[in-house]
Amino acid sequence: MLRILLSLLIILVAFPSQARLPVAVEGQPLPSLAPMLERAVPAVVNVSTRATVVESVSPLFDDPFFRRFFDLPTQQRERIRQGLGSGVIVDADEGLILTNNHVIQRADEIVVTLHDGRRYDAEVIGADRETDMAVIRIDADGLAALSFADSDHLRVGDFVVAIGNPFGLGQTVTSGIVSALGRSGLGIEGFEDFIQTDASINPGNSGGALVNLNGELVGINSAILARGGGNIGIGFAIPINMARQVQEHLVRDGGIQRGHLGIAIQDLTPDLARAFDLEVSRGAVITQVEARSPAERAGLRAGDVVLEVDGKSVRNASELRARLGLLRIDSEVRLGILRDGRERTLNARIAAPVALEIDGASVDARLDGVRFTEVLQRDGQPRIQVASLEARSPAARGGLREGDVLVGLNRREVRSLDDLRGAAQATRGGALLLNIQRGSSAFFLMLQ
Repeated sequence: MLRILLSLLIILVAFPSQARLPVAVEGQPLPSLAPMLERAVPAVVNVSTRATVVESVSPLFDDPFFRRFFDLPTQQRERIRQGLGSGVIVDADEGLILTNNHVIQRADEIVVTLHDGRRYDAEVIGADRETDMAVIRIDADGLAALSFADSDHLRVGDFVVAIGNPFGLGQTVTSGIVSALGRSGLGIEGFEDFIQTDASINPGNSGGALVNLNGELVGINSAILARGGGNIGIGFAIPINMARQVQEHLVRDGGIQRGHLGIAIQDLTPDLARAFDLEVSRGAVITQVEARSPAERAGLRAGDVVLEVDGKSVRNASELRARLGLLRIDSEVRLGILRDGRERTLNARIAAPVALEIDGASVDARLDGVRFTEVLQRDGQPRIQVASLEARSPAARGGLREGDVLVGLNRREVRSLDDLRGAAQATRGGALLLNIQRGSSAFFLMLQ
């Protein structure tokens, strides 16, 4: 018995020294992210939202054919939708916070919780759906803001740290590396030039900070690629250089008034490079130049390969589209191009886009509350899209949604606003049959 007690005493005495982690090895202190995080974490906030949404009592009531067949009235109810996300304080004096548009979109109430537990109501300064960026503001003292890095200098393999509020757990830090740069074609945003990282980004991290080992902001966490909704090591952040440009627009104008250059583009693939007898492997090929556009006045031609924008290299068509999409109207842009094997520099002035939008009521009374816009696809061809939609409008009750593409009206193809007006005039009377494309699905909607 005495031997057992002595053994237990030895274990208890030895345990603290064995459990204590060493602070140094061979006289050298162990590396730690803690000092950097102590400075960076207070600048990252939690963002919670509340919104009132209108929904049908049953999914069957969303089907216009079901309602018409059984002669059922529209039955809808309201419910409160809550959301969680993150944000980054970028201007402590003004209380400005960068976050994602999808975090605060359609929110009736936005509450920001600081690292020290203080809570403030926030106001929206501006938001941009195409880049998924938003700026909100709180009236608070003693704020800490993150300094900016130059995201153009990021390299694959650089260490980064993600800070945010995953699953509403509270402030959480994960680390990893930059897995890739210039990711695009994901269909997440209109303008994509993502930083890809394996630092864990989960639901609720949206709008949070991606920082380097100096604690400088390099990106705004935005999305993940995961079939089950959890992290599998593929996360995406918006480069801070792009986010800062958007921030300037939103703070100054409350939104982004995108200009118009007038070109259709595609990636320079190895096959195209061989076909054009080019030695370069990066850039964007101009496939079409609109007549009387700024691009035509600048001297751009189909077949030109754009290599640079204002002295910064262009890797692909998505990067060129993103750079041009953030230029102010009436600003001058310097394009470095390759034509017939020779590099040239052309200057173009960004023009205001021609207003190609109409009120649905001017087409047909049953389309009251809908605004249609004519947009160019990546191949340069126009299409008709639902730009906005009133929630209680006849078209909304009939199943139409914002972002839907209208490809036909009463069995007539529509590719432009003129086509839409013509189809409506040619088929006056009777029901309206809309041929809709929504994502990868296509279907018909009927409005009485």
